[in-house]
Amino acid sequence: MTGHTVGIVGAGAVGQTVGALLVTAPWCTGVKVLSRTVPAAAGLACDLEDMAAVTGSPARVSHARGPGELAACDAAVICPRALFTNSARTDVRMAGLAANAPVIARLARELKGYRGVVIVVTNPVDVMTRLFAEVAGTDRVFGIGSHTDTARYRIALAHRLRVPLAAVGAHVVGEHGDSAVPCATTLHGHALDLIPDGAVADARSRPALINAGIGRTRCGPAGAVLAALTHALALTDGTLELSTRHRGAWIGVPVQFTAGQPTVALPRLTPDQDTALAAAAAKLTIAYRAVAPYLPRRTAS
Repeated sequence: MTGHTVGIVGAGAVGQTVGALLVTAPWCTGVKVLSRTVPAAAGLACDLEDMAAVTGSPARVSHARGPGELAACDAAVICPRALFTNSARTDVRMAGLAANAPVIARLARELKGYRGVVIVVTNPVDVMTRLFAEVAGTDRVFGIGSHTDTARYRIALAHRLRVPLAAVGAHVVGEHGDSAVPCATTLHGHALDLIPDGAVADARSRPALINAGIGRTRCGPAGAVLAALTHALALTDGTLELSTRHRGAWIGVPVQFTAGQPTVALPRLTPDQDTALAAAAAKLTIAYRAVAPYLPRRTAS
């Protein structure tokens, strides 16, 4: 198995958890941490280096003083969060648009032309993924969110139906947020047309439950990042729900990876689901207009 190096931008909850997963991943030979401040980056790098030592990991861990030091990494995980208080009760992820957009745009400018795989975590992730891709001028950019939504929906279904998780199949597409669209739900490989009451609500309530208990989601998103990396770096084949360009917008859709090459693999949707997906795409397109000041002139229109 060929070794890969990964840069992590952001030393918060998700960045810390991603770093821990990478240090113990057999394919990861190097981790470089960048954060808002050098002490934060150095602190996380030091902690991860300790972890590598006690677990016998061959991964070399270091911290970066600027984005340019990530240029040699095979992949970069973008998970910084601006300092702001999110008091939203609805559209919680979209509330970070104004605060996080300048952070992501500045980072994308500093990584312009980056040739590695980019996985974006910062919310609102669908908008931030598109912003990074268009400012940095790279197409190998994917946002996590819908993959986590899909997992949460499948968990909720399995609990409601009292079956093992493996018995349930589904996709959640569109926005990573209030306009997410569950579709292609199956039970033991057969279409499940009657969705158990409360399953969608159960899935959507999980982030609030996590936040109330431990302050911030971290393990689920970090796991989605690891899955995205292994697929995009051609370490495994399969299908994940990721934010990417589709029908002129950037939305969460199933992406099939074969030897690292992505192909959108949207399942057949019902008319209602197709309408809901189009509405989610329109909502995200409107939200993207708010970040126009951060775009190169050729993409601002």
